Amino acid sequence: YVCECAVHTFRGPHWCEYCANFMWGLIAQGVKCADCGLNVHKQCSKVVPNDCQPDLRHVKKVYSCDLTTLVKAHNTKRPMVVDMCIQEIEARGLQSEGLYRISGFSELIEDVKLAFDRDGEKADISSNAYEDINIITGALKLYFRELPIPLITYDAYPRFIEAAKITDPEKRLEALHEALKLLPPAHCETLRYLMGHLKRVTQYEKENLMTSENLGIVFGPTLMRAPELDAMTALNDIRYQRLVVESLITNEDVLF
Repeated sequence: YVCECAVHTFRGPHWCEYCANFMWGLIAQGVKCADCGLNVHKQCSKVVPNDCQPDLRHVKKVYSCDLTTLVKAHNTKRPMVVDMCIQEIEARGLQSEGLYRISGFSELIEDVKLAFDRDGEKADISSNAYEDINIITGALKLYFRELPIPLITYDAYPRFIEAAKITDPEKRLEALHEALKLLPPAHCETLRYLMGHLKRVTQYEKENLMTSENLGIVFGPTLMRAPELDAMTALNDIRYQRLVVESLITNEDVLF
């Protein structure tokens, strides 16, 4: 993980946190890391190790924040949005017909997003606050859609698509297993947790009518985005995205 450093204009006197000398000048006196808030001279920034521990004070948002940055800042295994939404859905939504397929009211979904951005793990997503479970599933899908780097990262994307194209089930599993190794730890852990949850959703298929295929249709484009592909290839990839998610759900016990 590389921190987000950018040249910054500091107001008032500032000292470099690396060499402890004064930062001279009126504008662009130094570099500030957007994640951990480190302030250093431009020349010092070249020698500072860039494996920063993001500081909670500087990670202002939950949504649209890089997943690894978020879990490092909050010192958790997975983003709390994912844990909290899934716990809420499993507590009261598994038998809800069309779970994840039916959209909740978009203004209320935005409301949940704001609650997470503002209150973090103190956000209230209980049935008292949001009676309709489709608002919570909508908020979870939105979280994944707004990730700057998708849960299945751009780097790993081609390997997952290649795996989905393999017809032999055993070989496909092997290829998926290899593809999973390309994901950053926080991405892989979040995907593991999500797939375990979606597997439990399919166990209530008689009530909620959601099969692994249906969930693949919903989550394929949510968890995977093609890196700069032409429109035709991207369109063609949609069915393989669906197959990737479907295979991950069906085989979550062996893959993770």
